[in-house]
Amino acid sequence: MLQSTMYSLVPSPLYDERHERFAIAHAGTLMAVQPGLGGVSIRACRMIEISRGGARFSVGTTIGLPLHYYLHVVGTNRRIGCAEIHRAGDKIAVQFIKVIDETFLHEIVRLDYFTGESRSVRTATGTYRPMAPARPFFFGADKSN
Repeated sequence: MLQSTMYSLVPSPLYDERHERFAIAHAGTLMAVQPGLGGVSIRACRMIEISRGGARFSVGTTIGLPLHYYLHVVGTNRRIGCAEIHRAGDKIAVQFIKVIDETFLHEIVRLDYFTGESRSVRTATGTYRPMAPARPFFFGADKSN
């Protein structure tokens, strides 16, 4: 714990609370401000899963990516402040600086439902199982002709 601060010793419900995770396959961008406000770097990412408190995604490369940045989910008009908690290869897990609200999470999941290709869901044991087939885009349209 040589690198710890006084804040790492204070318990916080924000970091202990668990949220329901949703498997999505939606595009996003990461925006990082360089030290000393020296510039902004933007790179693309592919969302893997998201919850109210954090997300997992993959990037092309993690070279030069800082530990804190903004996540923008394509199709939304908000940026989410992120603190990285795990990095393995091109996969990154982050915790949101502030928990996102239910309506914004619902908007992201709905975007993926209509545009994404995610067809598996993570179970409580950590394994992936196939989801039910996608529903038709036109609700109420009956093919019983």
